Amino acid sequence: MTRTFHIRTYGCQMNEHDSERLAGLLMADGLEPAEDIEQADLVVFNTCCIRENADNKFYGHLGQFKALRESRPDMQIAVGGCLAQNDGEAIRRRAGHVDVVFGTHNLTRAPALLRQAATEGPVVEILDAPAPEGGSELPVALSAVRELPYTAWVTIQMGCDNSCAFCIVPQVRGPEVSRPFDDIVAEVTGLSARGVTEVTLLGQNVNSYGRDLTRRRPLFASLLRAVGAVEGVRRVRYTSPHPKDLRPETIAAMAETPSVCEHLHLPLQSGSDRVLSAMRRGYNAERYLQRLSAARAAITDLAVTTDIIVGFPGETDDDFERTLEVAAEAEYDSAYTFIFSPRPGTRAAAMTASYVPDEVVAERFEKLRVVVERSALLRHRARIGRVEEVIVEGPSARDPDVLTGRTRQNKLVHFAPPDGAVLVPGAYADVLVTEAAPHHLRGELVRVTAGARQRIRIPVSAR
Repeated sequence: MTRTFHIRTYGCQMNEHDSERLAGLLMADGLEPAEDIEQADLVVFNTCCIRENADNKFYGHLGQFKALRESRPDMQIAVGGCLAQNDGEAIRRRAGHVDVVFGTHNLTRAPALLRQAATEGPVVEILDAPAPEGGSELPVALSAVRELPYTAWVTIQMGCDNSCAFCIVPQVRGPEVSRPFDDIVAEVTGLSARGVTEVTLLGQNVNSYGRDLTRRRPLFASLLRAVGAVEGVRRVRYTSPHPKDLRPETIAAMAETPSVCEHLHLPLQSGSDRVLSAMRRGYNAERYLQRLSAARAAITDLAVTTDIIVGFPGETDDDFERTLEVAAEAEYDSAYTFIFSPRPGTRAAAMTASYVPDEVVAERFEKLRVVVERSALLRHRARIGRVEEVIVEGPSARDPDVLTGRTRQNKLVHFAPPDGAVLVPGAYADVLVTEAAPHHLRGELVRVTAGARQRIRIPVSAR
C-alpha cells in the first residue's frame, strides 16, 4: 500500500512555498498526499519562529500527536523549517515522538532522512549553509506541488544581510543568496506555459536582489520588467521589500510594467526615529514617507500595506504617538500589526530591562488598530462605484454561496456567482464595488473576462 503524507505549514509565504516543494519531493519519492492529517503515514510540520506565539502554537500541535504516534508505530513525524533550524536537537528533547528534524538549508534531504529514520531511528540534521543541489546554492529547482493552479510563488533570493534588532531570519535563513536572473525568468516562463497567470516573487529583501551577483546597481527593477514581459502572465507581485532599498528604478518598473500589480507592501515597523534607530532599520520616518510619496506619485491607484511592531523595548508614549502620526499620514490600505516578541539570539531579546509592560502594549495595540482601520475604510469607500478586475479564489469560507476574489491591489472582494454558471478558481472577472468594510469589499459581477482550467487540489494545509 502506498504511504501517505500531510504537511502542516506555519509562517510566511516562503514557508508555504517550501511546503509546496517538499510535497513535490515526497510525491517523487512515491508518497501520496492525504487530506486527513491523523490518517497520514507521515506528518511534516514546516515551522516558523518569527514570533513566540508561533513557537507555542507549533509545540502545542506537536504534543497532540504523541498518543497517535504511540498507537501507530509505523507513522513518522518530521519537523522542518525555521524553528527546526533554530532549535535543532531541542525539538527531540521536548518531543521524543519526532522521527526527523531538518532545517531551512537541507529541504532536499528530507526524503533520505525519513528513509534513514525508518531503519536507524530518529535523525536530526541541521546545516549551517544551503546544501548545493545540482550545482546551485539554492534548492529551488524542485517540482512544487501547488495548491492553486493559477498562482505560483517564485523564489528569487534566500537569506538576509540586514541586522534588524528584532529579527531572527538571518540566523535561520543565512546570508542573502540570489538566484541567477535567467533561471528565474525561465521558471516563470514554464509556469505560464502550465496555466499560471499570477506570480509572486519571494525573498527576504527583494529590493536587494542581485547585490551578490553583480557590483552594478541592484537588479530587482530589471527582474520585474523581465518577469512582467513573460507571455501569459497577467499579474506580478512581490514580497517582502525593505524601505531603505526601495529605489527609483523599482518604482519606475512598477509604474511602467502593465502586469506588475499596483500594490506595495512597505514595512514601517515604527514611526519613531529613535525606535527605528534602535531597531537598526536604516531609515527614519521622513525618509520612509518620502519614498512612499514617490511611489504613490508614480504609480496610479497604488495600494500600500505595512508591518508595524508595538511595544519594542524602550518604546515610550511619545515614540508610540509618533507611530500613530506616521500611520495616519501614510493612510494605509491595511496593516499587519504585531506585539513585540523577543527572539533568542537577537539584539532586542537582550533589552530585558526596557521591556514595555503588557497592559501598556495592549492599550497601544488597540489605538493603532483604530487608526489603521479608519484609513483602510476610507480608502475602501473610495472604491465604491468602481469596476474592479478580480481573480476568483473560490467560495467564501463563511458563505459557500458567495465567491471571493482579489483585485490587482490585493483587496478581497465578495460577490455573488453568475446564475447557472460556475466560475472556477483562477478565472478573471469584472466586479462593480457596492459596499466597503475595513478588511474587504462587496460587489456585483459585471462580466467574466477570462476562464481557468480546473485542477485537483493538493492537501498542503496552512494553519
